[in-house]
Amino acid sequence: MKLHRFTFNPLQENTYIAWCEDTLECVIIDAGNYDSNDHSQVKSFIEKLNLKPKFLIGTHAHIDHIFGNWWVKQEYNIPYYLHREDIIMIDRSETMAALWNLNYTPSPLPDHHLNHQDIISVGNDKFEVRFVPGHAPGHVIFVNHKNHFAVVGDTVFQGSIGRTDLPGGNHELLLDKIKTEIFSLPDDYVLYSGHGNETTVESEKLHNPFFQ
Repeated sequence: MKLHRFTFNPLQENTYIAWCEDTLECVIIDAGNYDSNDHSQVKSFIEKLNLKPKFLIGTHAHIDHIFGNWWVKQEYNIPYYLHREDIIMIDRSETMAALWNLNYTPSPLPDHHLNHQDIISVGNDKFEVRFVPGHAPGHVIFVNHKNHFAVVGDTVFQGSIGRTDLPGGNHELLLDKIKTEIFSLPDDYVLYSGHGNETTVESEKLHNPFFQ
């Protein structure tokens, strides 16, 4: 499986496309594409590699991670997967957009709900879904064991963790779930976060100040 990162929107969110090299099936993860330039980057990348979009999947539904949901649904007509506990974030998104003076086309609701230990097949590759709430009530991560990486959204960052002072946040729960669901992965697994650069399980276990 291959993974490509885009950084989109005023909140500098990382949107990912993951694809199977054998079948060229792909998933779009956390569609934060905000404007026509962002949309064209996604479309051009998919067309250049002849990828076949299969699913739109969300780690969670804070507004910076769902700006592009409407566009992805309109452009590719693919099902949207999200944990049911984060639907409340979609319900609040128009209020958040107005509060922060951001342009926002409402996100569709998910077509299917993600659950802990679900398997998402992308061609010949797979993601394991792990439930890691604390930053958002329905936050999940996507683990690809074959290639030793995980897309972890806003759970853990290089040297930091996700905010827990937003509605639905829980600091102690987030710390506990990072330990049990992310730090339980082998040390060499690369962690692709919702903001900033990638890191590794080993690096965060050793150096992240929240776990020292």
